[in-house]
Amino acid sequence: MDNFSPIAEAPVLVIGAASVDIVGVLKGELQGGTSNPAQIRTSFGGVARNVAENLARLGQAVNLLTVVGEDQNGEQLIQKIVEAGVNVEAIKRTSLHPTGTYLGVVNTGGELQVALDDMRAITLLSPDYLKQHEHLFREASLLFVDANLPNDSLRTAISLARAAHLPVCADPTSAGLAVKLKPYLSKLHILTPNSAEAAILTDQAFNTTRRREALQAAKHLVSQGVDIVMIAMAAFGVCYATSETSGYIPAIRTEIVDPTGAGDAMTATVLFALLNNIEIDDAMRLGVSAASLTLRHRGAVVPDLSLEELYNELVI
Repeated sequence: MDNFSPIAEAPVLVIGAASVDIVGVLKGELQGGTSNPAQIRTSFGGVARNVAENLARLGQAVNLLTVVGEDQNGEQLIQKIVEAGVNVEAIKRTSLHPTGTYLGVVNTGGELQVALDDMRAITLLSPDYLKQHEHLFREASLLFVDANLPNDSLRTAISLARAAHLPVCADPTSAGLAVKLKPYLSKLHILTPNSAEAAILTDQAFNTTRRREALQAAKHLVSQGVDIVMIAMAAFGVCYATSETSGYIPAIRTEIVDPTGAGDAMTATVLFALLNNIEIDDAMRLGVSAASLTLRHRGAVVPDLSLEELYNELVI
């Protein structure tokens, strides 16, 4: 893949899903077929939206391209992310579908038990709509996409990025969507799967819940053309690889209040660090720090996220 030299001052272009997150944290064992006592919270989420907000809170200029409904949730979602500092001029509004919704159930140990999502709105982010905003690709320092995008829109986004000599970071989003990124591995600068998604992208060739095999999987994906691969391993930390180096950063031991958004915080922080010429090992450490802070927060994004807070977390 071509060598890229992103300009940190230029905005990151973030394309993908935005949603309302409804997360229930169980007070006991999950019982099927009946109501379960839980603490339920509502906040805003979606992989792309989370990454955009985290980047903005760290001081990075961001343009967000997504679709929300012409409803109260869409209005509030936009208002919230504007307050964080994200440019929302390119967000599409629709009356055809409601603003995306994510519904998650988390056990008493902070582990996700089951999740549902309704992301129909993002299907309206068409290739033509992306082409209408081609100038955002030319102005950007980096493109972040999540795999919620329709196949033809994903192809168009990566094509526009290549034409603009723009490095691409892609998040597989879920095990079910990860396969959509397979045709583009050689065109990706950064790939950020979790263990389950990495297994899909490597055709289940590695047991990516084990550190040694996760490192092998990361190196395998680099051999397929990705410049930087980071595999989030939840409570075990993160493995990463490039053509020149590889490594493992253990997770920071912390209470898990809500796992939603921790991986997105890690991704955004690593992107911010790399854009600001921080060495990859230190960038990954800061990413783990961001994940730790987010795990303790009831919501997808820590509202007072800052570089100072990230460094403070590293020395706890």
